[in-house]
Amino acid sequence: MLARTYCGDFRKTDLKKKVRLNGWVETNRDHGGVIFLDVRDRSGVVQVVAHPDTPEMHVLAHSMRQQNVIEVVGEVIPRYADAINPKLATGEIEVKIISMTLLNRADTPPFAIEDDCNTGEQHRLEYRYLDLRRPCMQKNLMLRHKVTHAARNYLDSQSFLDVETPILNKSTPEGARDYLVPSRIYPGSFYALPQSPQLFKQLLMVAGVDRYYQIARCFRDEDLRADRQPEFTQVDLEMSFVTQDDVMAVAEGLIRSMFEAGMNTPIEEAFPHITYAEAMDRYGLDRPDVRFGLEHIDVTDLMKEVDFKVFSDPANNGGLVKVIRVPNGSSQLSRKKIDNYTKFVSIYGARGLAYIKVNDKDDIPGGLQSPIVKNLSEDVLKALLERCEAENGDLLFFGADTKEVVNNALGYLRVELGKDLELFDVKSNQFVWVVDFPMFEWDAENKRPQALHHPFTAPYPEDLDKLETAPLEMRSQAYDLVWNGTEIGGGSIRIHDTEVQARVLKALNISDEEANDKFGFLLNALKYGAPPHGGLAFGLDRVLSLMVGAESIRDVIAFPKTQRAADPMSDSPSEVGDAQWKELGLRKRPTIKVTE
Repeated sequence: MLARTYCGDFRKTDLKKKVRLNGWVETNRDHGGVIFLDVRDRSGVVQVVAHPDTPEMHVLAHSMRQQNVIEVVGEVIPRYADAINPKLATGEIEVKIISMTLLNRADTPPFAIEDDCNTGEQHRLEYRYLDLRRPCMQKNLMLRHKVTHAARNYLDSQSFLDVETPILNKSTPEGARDYLVPSRIYPGSFYALPQSPQLFKQLLMVAGVDRYYQIARCFRDEDLRADRQPEFTQVDLEMSFVTQDDVMAVAEGLIRSMFEAGMNTPIEEAFPHITYAEAMDRYGLDRPDVRFGLEHIDVTDLMKEVDFKVFSDPANNGGLVKVIRVPNGSSQLSRKKIDNYTKFVSIYGARGLAYIKVNDKDDIPGGLQSPIVKNLSEDVLKALLERCEAENGDLLFFGADTKEVVNNALGYLRVELGKDLELFDVKSNQFVWVVDFPMFEWDAENKRPQALHHPFTAPYPEDLDKLETAPLEMRSQAYDLVWNGTEIGGGSIRIHDTEVQARVLKALNISDEEANDKFGFLLNALKYGAPPHGGLAFGLDRVLSLMVGAESIRDVIAFPKTQRAADPMSDSPSEVGDAQWKELGLRKRPTIKVTE
């Protein structure tokens, strides 16, 4: 029997070959008695032709419906010159049918199996197996395969071992809600699905594995967005006897391998580093898009003595006053656009968006156009223009509030301005490491420090003396990799010293009893010769969605959930029968009727 050839693999070099192909009928065309079928499989599409000189095959070809499954044995022949399709990889040839077999008939699909099908995502997810037949989705799945294959090959070459960690474990605090699984054997007890392999990969370092990786499935029961799913995939790794520079160097090599496989794109040899403090000061966000300017300008000190309370109050009470200077913004941004930006920043808590149009920088205040100019002295205005290096035609946007509100509002406004003003090449790839994150952040609700990442992140040794006296001033050996303004992964050097770990847990107000209950197995392991170690994880789904320019990570996952964590295809989550409730030792809560 002839070996199968994939539809997209035929070329002029195959002329006169007898071949066998299998696939789905995409189109059926009758041109003057000659029947042309486009047949598609995951590799692409090829045109097959049935001539009237083979009556039986001609009649069968004529009867073919879209999405019927067929097998064709035929001969590869050249297309006529005026029939060549340069848009197709197989556009110079076609397959003349010798024999054809209908393997299965297909009902009319609920939507067109094509890239530009005009149907909603919910409908496509309900028939995901048909949605995945579309060429763009097939390409996404093949891209996923190529990228994960490249990641494995690279990590294998760097002496990493692929080790699987448990899916069923105990619930541990990692910032999001766990998915819980009731135990039948231990009634009233629950397993938790892993939010990450964090604790187990650290245990592997204690075990002497030295270099671990895993393409790991993770689960988080959290509110969803376009770039989140309740179950997702990480490229996860951990290394012993390393510094954060060692981990970042391996991670950069991994990213290069993934990009070369997925995008055929060379990546710069070394990624620049920026501290967390510098990122917040210059960009307002800890995941800065460094493809363009519009950096923030801090003018808090200039506003402390002004009579304008909108500026002076935050300036004198621990807040911020910042400016974004938009070169030539006066002519590029209309008043309507400015009003739209005012509504935009309100999403992030800003109560307004003050601005100044610089018409003539040498005429103060006459050359400055804004309702707020009258509230600022000439000396302040002059100092402001000098600080911002303003030129005629520029537009200055102001943010004045708490540090969090100002950084968020102007941080996201900067990104919006970059897009609207087309300040960067959308095809460029700019990576930056954000390093030296704070060790702790303040938990206002519970009035205590909390770990910015997780309680196993190592502080800088030189900051350890601040642990009991000034924990919010400590820096951690944590690092995030940002690609074009999106965080795609991060990690840290871990605490391997039991005394340091105990002090950190105490600073977090985690008692010995609570620590032992939640992750005592890790704390015990650290006592038995834990090596210095660190690692990181990349969000594979997020990386892939950015590679293909998808709006949602659902487009690069074979069977995703909706934004409400449901699967309309399999109708999950779903109720289970009374027998299963009883078997698990659980009782169903009575349904509460809600009345108007």
